[in-house]
Amino acid sequence: MRSLLALLPYFQRYWGRLVLGVLFIVLTSLFSVYTPKVVREAFDLIGTGIAQRDLPVAERHLDLPQQVRDWTAWTGIDLQAKMDGPLDDAALEHKVKWFAGFYAGLFLLFTLLQGLFLFFTRQTIIVVSRLMEFDLKNAVYAHYQQLDRAFYKRNSTGDLMNRISEDVTKVRQFIGPAVMYIINLVVLTLMIVWVMWGVNEELTIWSLAPLPLLSIAIYLVSDTINRRSMATQQQQSRLSSLAQETFSGMRVIKSYSKEALVNERFRKAAKDYRKTSLAQAKVDSLFMPAIMLLVGLSTALVVFIGGMLLVRGGAGISVGNIAEFTLYVGKLTWPFASLGMITSQVQQAAVSMQRINEFLDTRPAIETEADELQEVHGAITFKNVSFTYPETGINALRNVSFHVPAGGTLAITGHTGSGKSTIADLIGRAYDATSGEVLIDGVPIRRVALEKLRGHLGIVPQDVFLFSDSIKSNIAFSLDPSPQNEDRAIAAAKTAQVHRDIEGFPKGYETLLGERGVTLSGGQKQRISIARALVREPRILLFDDPLSAVDTATEEAILRGLDRVMDGRTTVIISHRISAVQRADNILVLKDGQVAEQGSHENLVKLGGLYEQLRQEQLLEQAEADPEA
Repeated sequence: MRSLLALLPYFQRYWGRLVLGVLFIVLTSLFSVYTPKVVREAFDLIGTGIAQRDLPVAERHLDLPQQVRDWTAWTGIDLQAKMDGPLDDAALEHKVKWFAGFYAGLFLLFTLLQGLFLFFTRQTIIVVSRLMEFDLKNAVYAHYQQLDRAFYKRNSTGDLMNRISEDVTKVRQFIGPAVMYIINLVVLTLMIVWVMWGVNEELTIWSLAPLPLLSIAIYLVSDTINRRSMATQQQQSRLSSLAQETFSGMRVIKSYSKEALVNERFRKAAKDYRKTSLAQAKVDSLFMPAIMLLVGLSTALVVFIGGMLLVRGGAGISVGNIAEFTLYVGKLTWPFASLGMITSQVQQAAVSMQRINEFLDTRPAIETEADELQEVHGAITFKNVSFTYPETGINALRNVSFHVPAGGTLAITGHTGSGKSTIADLIGRAYDATSGEVLIDGVPIRRVALEKLRGHLGIVPQDVFLFSDSIKSNIAFSLDPSPQNEDRAIAAAKTAQVHRDIEGFPKGYETLLGERGVTLSGGQKQRISIARALVREPRILLFDDPLSAVDTATEEAILRGLDRVMDGRTTVIISHRISAVQRADNILVLKDGQVAEQGSHENLVKLGGLYEQLRQEQLLEQAEADPEA
């Protein structure tokens, strides 16, 4: 239950509405308590009227209860006067019928007022639960944005989605219905017990005797509900993750004709979820009948003990009191019957809040330590940098050192797995170096504000990601809303050699892309990603193998366009293609995470080492692919 303490700031935010909701619950309970009193007085009046028929007319007399006189005093009508006068059989029958109708109307009025304040209760407490759900989802989502890339490698997308949707919904059900029913249970029980005790102490004790058994039952099953709720939530996260992964990889599944395999895998996960859900449902289903049985026992005791006291006489018990107590026990039926649902909701909310807190308490590994760089010019320096991936333990870089002056161009090449992309991750501070130091304009990168650093970076990642939005919105993603965005997007698209392709679509730049840009070819996605990096005109351009999905002619056209854009900007080009890196001022050749060679294209060719070997391999591949060239 301690996990739910994290909700206190949200309760404090809406304390005014919650206090108003509690007031409405008190008023609802007040009118709920008065309705059995009306029934009692109606029963007693009718019983008295029947008893009066056996008396001589001169001795007949009907007294209106003082409480009813008080209720109706504000009307200015003397109801007792309606009771007085000659009470022959016809008059007695008429008066009893009139007051039976009066009590029926009073009962209906109190019931309507009870319903009205119950409506107000729901409009305050339930609405507050929706507002808190909104705030909590936004808080979780905002926290997700701050977490580093390693966090997303450790946790599946399905689990992240489940915690912000299903788990937050479970918490909302506690904030709204569960809190409302708990307050209603406490207020109504106190009022009813107080009224019952004032009528007859012995009958009250007997009618409430089964309730301690109810507390014991709740205590015994709450731990079981908690454990089974946790298992159900974890299994649901697994099911969501599996479904999300399947939908994302549908092209691969169909390519290998493995629909039957993934169906069976999902069916097995669904069966596990069904098993845990049914296990939880069994506890819930047994709990409710047990509560109803105990409440039914209370009703039986009221009728039996009340009847014994009535027959014995002298206990101040009337037929109306037995009817009143029966109604009071009935009114306690739902609050106590709801204990099962409340217990389940509270336990599920505690489990869900614990799961949410696990992520909210996770601090990002990458944070701004200081803001010592006034303005980003773009110089990049690596001093004996080594890096080991925390998730896998792979040593990706070892003692890498280089310097790129502001406005200079650095190219990085090497075989797959040599550590090229890791350098890009360290420059963008997706990770921090395990040892050594990365500097931007001579300032340690840890002491450069993250927002400032990334605000001056234009990155084309190796794995292109496009949003399910228009092409224009994808290109202008990094820009603040402005009327000039379309012109800037078109200019960037022209530089990236994708403008002509976009113009060929029926809706041009307003063409909506499918999930992850699935409606485009690999080359089109890559070029739109390049345009997205160029449109913000950053101080540092970072290209991580940006031309792997385009042909040689398009590559040459893009590189010619980039020459103009790169002028005056620090540029890092990572590629395994020699044609993409040969124009750079300085070229790093990586092997097994270390700098094997370094220099200009001409010097590296003359050196005849690894770089020249890579160049010859690619020339041979081109010759084999195009024998006529």
